[in-house]
Amino acid sequence: MNKKFKKILMDVDAVIERDPATGSRIEALLCSAGLQAIIAYRATHALWKRDFKLTARILSQIARFLTGVEIHPGARIGKGFFIDHGMGVVIGETTEIGDNVTLYHGVTLGGSTVFSNKGKNTSKRHPTIGNNVIIGAGAQILGPINIGNDVKVGANAVVLKDVASGNTVVGVPAHNVEKHKEPSGFMAYGVCPADKDPIECKLEQLQKEITALKKQNSEKKQSAPHSEK
Repeated sequence: MNKKFKKILMDVDAVIERDPATGSRIEALLCSAGLQAIIAYRATHALWKRDFKLTARILSQIARFLTGVEIHPGARIGKGFFIDHGMGVVIGETTEIGDNVTLYHGVTLGGSTVFSNKGKNTSKRHPTIGNNVIIGAGAQILGPINIGNDVKVGANAVVLKDVASGNTVVGVPAHNVEKHKEPSGFMAYGVCPADKDPIECKLEQLQKEITALKKQNSEKKQSAPHSEK
């Protein structure tokens, strides 16, 4: 089997495996805008590597118009890639994505372009994503940072620094959560209800302390003798 066709077939099967609303390859091909965008990317990337860059960019723009997903043909994406829902996803030119990665709608894998007297930076400026990564809806991963294998990025997180393999990050800016026992298998949207945000835990503890102090202060006022008139 042709390697390119096999890679596309793995993309199709990734939709069936990770999207409970899709039951067959035909349904995935006809109804998954994310899959359609990935197939278009595979074609435009092949053109890009053969130096038909303008043609690749034009076809990429057409795919963006039809699917709502913008993938620069210069990006490098591994097998088993899945974009769920798709609308609003942006993947920049120097992005590198490993195998079996899942993105949800509104995700940006964006670049940090610095302009100087020597002109704009055209070198590596987008993220590198490892294998088996899940990136939740609306997350922004910005700059030439590294996201390790088996990382989960929560919805609407803004990731500006490297994330080590196996971690789950949430928040703005993104920070690690305290991981507890998680269910095995694919985890939709990348966040387990058992995971605890340490900042949220600290705020909850602070709220408890404030409540306790208010109660203690109230009790002192009630027990204090009334001043004589």
